[in-house]
Amino acid sequence: MPQNTATPPPTLDSNQVLQNILLETVREQRAKRRWGIFFKLFFICVIATLIIWGSIDTGSEASGNINKKHIAIIHIKNEISADADANATDIIDALDQAAKDPLTQAIILDINSPGGSPVQASYVYNEIRRLKKVYPKLAIDSVCVDLCASAAYYIASAADNIYANPTSLVGSIGVLMDEFGFVDVMKKIGVTRRLFTAGEHKGFLDPFSPLKAGDQQYVQTLLDSDHQIFIHDVKQGRGDRLTSDPLIFSGLIWNGNSALSLGLIDGLGSSTDIARNIFKNDNTVDYTTQRNVLDKLMSKVSSEFFHAMKSTLLTPTFS
Repeated sequence: MPQNTATPPPTLDSNQVLQNILLETVREQRAKRRWGIFFKLFFICVIATLIIWGSIDTGSEASGNINKKHIAIIHIKNEISADADANATDIIDALDQAAKDPLTQAIILDINSPGGSPVQASYVYNEIRRLKKVYPKLAIDSVCVDLCASAAYYIASAADNIYANPTSLVGSIGVLMDEFGFVDVMKKIGVTRRLFTAGEHKGFLDPFSPLKAGDQQYVQTLLDSDHQIFIHDVKQGRGDRLTSDPLIFSGLIWNGNSALSLGLIDGLGSSTDIARNIFKNDNTVDYTTQRNVLDKLMSKVSSEFFHAMKSTLLTPTFS
C-alpha cells in the first residue's frame, strides 16, 4: 500500500509568530500616523483658508463715487432675522454710516423681504425715527421691490416716503404663530407622550400633547397685543396718508397700485427712479453691510443652531 509522502506544512515557532505580530502592529501604527498627519494637515489648510477668506472684507458694492454728493442705498433682502443677512445690527450700522457721511444727500432702503422678526424690525424702525430727529434735513425713503410684507413693511413705514412697482406686493400688517398638532396621529400609531414640567403652563402648546383649555386664548391675547403695536407704529409712520379702510390692518397684501390708493405707499418707482427723479442725483453708493466669508460661515452655523432651538419654542412673527 503506497504511503503518503506529502510534505507537512512548515511550522512557525513562537518567536516567529511574535515577530510577525510585532511587524504587523508596527505597519498599522505607521499607517495610522500617516493618516493622522494627513487629516491634521488638511484641517490646518481648511482653517488657514477660512482665516484668509475671513480677513478679506468684501466692502460695499458701490456703484458710484462716495467722494461726492450721493444717494445711499441700503438693501434689505429675504427674511428679517437676528441670524440672517437682514438683521437689525447690520442694517442700523449701515444707516448710521450713511447718515453720518456729510456727502449723503438721501438714504433709500431697497426692500425685498417677506418679513420676519418683529423685534428686529422694531429695532430698525426706531433707529430710522431717531435718525430723522438727529438729521432732520436728511431724507430717508423706502422702495418696495418684489415683496415688502409684514416686518419688512414695518421698517418701510418709518421712512419719509414709500415707493413700489405697480406689481410689487405690499402690506400684510398682521402677526402669526403656527404649529402642528400630532395628538391624533400618536393615538393611531400607539405612541404616548411623556412630558414632565415644573410650572403649570411650562409645556403649553406642546404639539404632542392635547391643547389645554385657555392656552389658545392666551396665545391669541399675545398676538393681538403684538398686532396693536404693529398697527400703532405703522400709523405713527404713515400718519393721515393711510385711508380708513379697516382691511389695511387685516393681514391682506396688495399690489403697488392698490397700495397707493390705500395710502400704504406714496408713489411708484424703483430706487434708481427715486434717486434720479426725486433727488436729482444718479450717483448712488451701496452702504449695505457686507459680511466676509468667515462671518457668513459662522452665521450659517449659528443659524442652524438657532432654528434647532426655535423648533422647541414657538415665537410670533410678522410674516
